[in-house]
Amino acid sequence: MLAFTAKLLLTPTENVDHPLLLVEDGTIAEIANQAARTVPPAATLVDLGDSIVAPGYLDLHIHGSAGFDVMDDNPAALPAIEHLLAQHGVTAYYPTTVTAPLDATLSALQRLAHAVEHSKLGGKRSRAGASPLGIHLEGPFISHARKGVHPPDNLLPPTLATFERFWQAARGHIKMMTIAPELDGAAELIAEATRRGVCVSLGHSDANFDTAEGGIAAGARHATHTFNAMRPLDHRGPGILGAVLTDCRVSADMIVDGVHLDPAIVKLVARAKGLEQTVLITDATSATGMPDGRYHLGSFEVEVKGGKCMANGKLAGSILTMDNAVRNLARFTGWTLSQAVAAASRNPARVARLANKGVLTAGADADFVVLNPAGEVLRTFIGGVECSTQ
Repeated sequence: MLAFTAKLLLTPTENVDHPLLLVEDGTIAEIANQAARTVPPAATLVDLGDSIVAPGYLDLHIHGSAGFDVMDDNPAALPAIEHLLAQHGVTAYYPTTVTAPLDATLSALQRLAHAVEHSKLGGKRSRAGASPLGIHLEGPFISHARKGVHPPDNLLPPTLATFERFWQAARGHIKMMTIAPELDGAAELIAEATRRGVCVSLGHSDANFDTAEGGIAAGARHATHTFNAMRPLDHRGPGILGAVLTDCRVSADMIVDGVHLDPAIVKLVARAKGLEQTVLITDATSATGMPDGRYHLGSFEVEVKGGKCMANGKLAGSILTMDNAVRNLARFTGWTLSQAVAAASRNPARVARLANKGVLTAGADADFVVLNPAGEVLRTFIGGVECSTQ
């Protein structure tokens, strides 16, 4: 058994001063106040000093980092990405595809499925980096009008037959899918994917309000990088954003890097969706953690300069890390650190229906991040074992 002590622990639904966190076999056994509970004699004490312990972050939308893309056919890619994620407090993630030729997507899904299965076989043993828990399929079922930088020649209509090919290649590990609800066949696919346990997210969409509500009625429960690659909000035509912001069945994620969204829009989304339905993502690309230069996103090239990741004059993902997203959210909205942490831990875990992730409570996985008072990452633990942050 391991016994961790610190100055503060964020569950994140409550703050525990001077906590004692007991971990056994990769699982949280107990959380108590140090004054009310002595360290068990057989436990190994790990004193984290005056730091803050928070749940490990989850990133449900990430394309790459450290010079690699999750779709790369390179055995070094995912370990490098996962190592950098852990450096920034992320303990679990959904590797996210981008629209590509069909065969390339199928091959990538096969490789990612193997990575997810290998991670699950490892159970709660220590890992060198974040764990891939499922796949996020972003594209090809998106709008030509709101495709962003997704290659238009590779977009496909949302048919059950095409989805079945993706599903088989991924061996059932597609856990999130972004789709434009206005496409012919979208409602049927949303319903079928939902039946299979996929979190269907509305995004890259030019839908009007009624069509977006139809997608929600079919089973969609989330929104992908809200405001980005969506029909703009209009006072006479609220569109998809009107549905996302007002429908209490829908959670919404944002890229809070100060580039994709003005801070006032971040505050607007946070107020509309509240403390429990606001979710942080990074949409990070292979350029994350790298110097300015040219990199790739899926099958096409992007250029990073001055904090922006661009392709053909358009934003193409980000170079954001989750710890920066947490601090930005707190700064832009006035939320406390604990509230901002929840948007990167508890809330995405709920979206992904991962009951043992994103919270620090007895029975949950012992995945946690150690922060200083400014929210900067000091150390990251997965299953109670420290990941190297060097």
